[in-house]
Amino acid sequence: MRSPRDFFKPLAAGAPEPVREIPFRPSRVIHFFPPQNDKLVSKLPEIIPTVDILLGNLEDAIPMADKEAARAGLVKVGKTVDMGTTQLWTRINSLDSPWALDDLVTLVGEIGDKLDVIMVPKVEGPEDIHYVDRLLAQLEAKAGLKKPLLVHAILETARGVANIEEICAASPRMQGLSLGPADLAANRRMKTTRVGGGHPDYVVRVDPPQGADGPEYTAPRATFQQDLWHYTIARMVDACVTFGLLPFYGPFGDIKDTVACEDQFRNAYLLGCVGAWSLHPVQVEIAKRVFSPRPEDVRQAQRVIDAMGDGTGAIMLDGKMEDDASVKQCKVVVELARQLAARDPELTSAYGF
Repeated sequence: MRSPRDFFKPLAAGAPEPVREIPFRPSRVIHFFPPQNDKLVSKLPEIIPTVDILLGNLEDAIPMADKEAARAGLVKVGKTVDMGTTQLWTRINSLDSPWALDDLVTLVGEIGDKLDVIMVPKVEGPEDIHYVDRLLAQLEAKAGLKKPLLVHAILETARGVANIEEICAASPRMQGLSLGPADLAANRRMKTTRVGGGHPDYVVRVDPPQGADGPEYTAPRATFQQDLWHYTIARMVDACVTFGLLPFYGPFGDIKDTVACEDQFRNAYLLGCVGAWSLHPVQVEIAKRVFSPRPEDVRQAQRVIDAMGDGTGAIMLDGKMEDDASVKQCKVVVELARQLAARDPELTSAYGF
């Protein structure tokens, strides 16, 4: 066990000092792209201004034969493409693969000063983060980096969920967590082949109507589809908030079902997630819309803050009781709106800032 006094000391001589607080930047959408695909890479200058985070994917969606080409392609993007104010992330290959070590050595050495966050898949416990933490410190020192790279873990196994608090606390580098529903479903032996979203068989059913002789169990009864991921997202949010990290919803696989995608993203937003993954440009606007507070919600939140004065006591506003807890809730909405408006001029106008 490391002493708390050593927690913020570099893990390698010459490595940059670890951050003491994770910086929050607009993070509504993490847009994935395959760096080995020249056609898609050529479109990045058009995509970059529309997303908060651009992620060069090296893992599952990249065929084994293209792993080295994807890594080289990301290096080229980091060296040649102007990111503006958009963050550049990568998802390396899993730590049990033959490519992860080369991913880290190459990327930190070649474009470590251009990367913001390294996403690590299939994290199962703090030992995975400790390994990456120490290795990154050595590579940062060798590359002469002035700021530490941050680490983002994906929850894709039951063991990872069971160890979620230890994962969050494993390193000052920990930036956030994402839900990986497909791999997690397989690992849990869940009986769904969907990538995120609900399932028509996961329902609650209303009580049977009452007949003359008691409940009519065979009568038609309405059902309501439930969210398979509610528990996991809520636990992820609690762990992230406890340790000062940022929680994200992961992928929604049915690209054509934009309605259900928006529903799933909004569930995650309401539960406390700051953003979601985008696998296709059509999902970018959905994520940006969902994870930006509605203008009417911002205006109402500001009304409550203004009416509460010093934020103590309780008042009646529009027939509703507002108190100090209400002010705290409203400040979350208004502060997020201000941070997003600083990046998005359209939101500045919509919010009236």
